[in-house]
Amino acid sequence: MKRILLIVTLFVVLALLLAACQPPIREYSGLKQPSGAGWWNEAVFYEIFVRSFQDSDGDGNGDLAGILEKLDYLNDGEPETHTDLGVTALWLMPVFTSDSYHGYDVMDYYNIDPDYGTLVDFRTLVEAAHARGTRVILDLVINHTSVRHPWFVASQDPASPYRDWYRWSDEGPGGYYEDGRVVWHSLGEDYYYGFFWSGMPDLNFSNEEVTSKMMDIARFWALDMNVGGFRIDAARYLIENGQVISDTPETHAWFADFYAKLRAIKPDIYLVGEVWSDSHEAATYVASRELTQTFDFDLSTAILNSVNSRKAGSINTVLSTDYPLFDYGNLAVFLTNHDMPRSMSQFGGDAAKARLGAFLLLTSPGTPYIYYGEEIGMSGQKPDEMIRTPMQWTDGQACGFGQSLTWEDPNSDCDSVNVSIQQPDADSLWNTYRELIQLRQTNPALSKGNYYPVQADNPAVYSALRVSPDQAILLIANLGLKDINSVGLALEEGPLMGRYRIIPIYGEAQESQVIATAQGGFTLYDSIRDISALQAVVFLLEPR
Repeated sequence: MKRILLIVTLFVVLALLLAACQPPIREYSGLKQPSGAGWWNEAVFYEIFVRSFQDSDGDGNGDLAGILEKLDYLNDGEPETHTDLGVTALWLMPVFTSDSYHGYDVMDYYNIDPDYGTLVDFRTLVEAAHARGTRVILDLVINHTSVRHPWFVASQDPASPYRDWYRWSDEGPGGYYEDGRVVWHSLGEDYYYGFFWSGMPDLNFSNEEVTSKMMDIARFWALDMNVGGFRIDAARYLIENGQVISDTPETHAWFADFYAKLRAIKPDIYLVGEVWSDSHEAATYVASRELTQTFDFDLSTAILNSVNSRKAGSINTVLSTDYPLFDYGNLAVFLTNHDMPRSMSQFGGDAAKARLGAFLLLTSPGTPYIYYGEEIGMSGQKPDEMIRTPMQWTDGQACGFGQSLTWEDPNSDCDSVNVSIQQPDADSLWNTYRELIQLRQTNPALSKGNYYPVQADNPAVYSALRVSPDQAILLIANLGLKDINSVGLALEEGPLMGRYRIIPIYGEAQESQVIATAQGGFTLYDSIRDISALQAVVFLLEPR
């Protein structure tokens, strides 16, 4: 009898072990990873306008040493602490020697702007960031240079070997692009092409010497200075073809060759392109491995629209289209950047909306980007200087940015909107960002999982399923002004298998359960209850 009981016990234990080893996700053709997946698929980026982040020497300009001082704010390298934001990659807006405050008209690609520091300062910053598990990418402005760049100065001589490094004409070919923009600019008796303005003449990438030089520049920063990659400014305007000035076959071919050569010397190099166009156009650069990712401007608009309209239709439509379009999530997602009115201003100063925007951003597929100050709700409208104002660290003089001088006046609300106030406040916007970043980085379904749109029976509800091979997470956000007692959800087809407990791991909600359908989806009616207005919840689907 004892032997029989022992055998039965062993069988029970074995059955329990086998059940515990069963994956929560079935083998399903819908589980896909973007081609060329890399470290960027698990990263959270932070965009820094160096001049406005932190001034270390009191001259009124932010600098590289200032960023170094604040690295522990961004990521201190200690996962158990809660005083750092937790981002894992930095995008530095242009740091090269330049003719302007913003840096997008480069005068020397091999040196740091004196306002920002030196090459030694840059190397020190990169090494310190790497020690904290944080990558650094640079804004690489390749479409154009400054009119004071030595190449352009030399090219003004028709006999110069640099003449063909830019587009020159002695006939004054037209002068206007279709939107009224002047693109040919007179200089003496000649004309040169500059798409953005007369102070930024376009380089001629039909010239192999220009391409070779830009490859040398990229190699220097990628290998000698050890950056993780580049944000490519104005990528779609690189090579014109007659009257076609954007997204030409020649531009696509150039990037395909450039990216392939960079991967040959640094296999994990990352290129994210500013292709400010609709998603279908932007995604073409990713699908054919010309760029690692491009920014999804349609999704930025959709998130802002959904939050402001209090209806999920806009983000549902764009994400359902863009997720497969961008090679199954190989896209860069953001709320706003340095060229757009800040998100808090677009949300009308509403902190609840800003929290929902953060939730939609940091739970979306793709690689999220946070614009400096967005995490505390800094505001700003055009002109550009007003959306690039000094970071608001504290109240008082210069808002903690530096000493008394500031290159641009800080926002007038820095006494009430700053890091020092929000860090210790558990309910602050800053802590919302910190918690969501931590949630994303500790749950693989959020950082690199597949995306499945979930239908909700309430237009104010956004819902999606994020799934990795060993984890499933359900997202719900009530964008509306009314509490929801119960919401019906349905996923027609998906990767689920069996029975699940639905356990809240972010936000407040009741635990529930669900049984997957034969198609791997689910239906949930009257079991997801009590989602407060303007609140979001994240559920873990635990297999039973």
